[in-house]
Amino acid sequence: MTIHVTAVHHTTHTCPADPDPHVVDTRRTVLAIIDGGPCRTPVTIRCGNTTAEIPCGRHEPRERQCGACRTIVTEHTITSTHLHTEAAA
Repeated sequence: MTIHVTAVHHTTHTCPADPDPHVVDTRRTVLAIIDGGPCRTPVTIRCGNTTAEIPCGRHEPRERQCGACRTIVTEHTITSTHLHTEAAA
């Protein structure tokens, strides 16, 4: 399985329309990609008179993909910053 390790940062603020803190921006940074290797169960497809084998990850839904083609996203860290608003004069 291919694993994508990410860091997530949320920026929140409060405003007169919604006094509860809410997310206004989300940034995701890819920290690492760990390759799962070649496909273990390629799929044979036909196109006219030609046949070709493609990785199952390009053709099959997630539950039918082999372990090498399946992708997993792992959130390594989740941080947040709150933007304080100043009182209107």
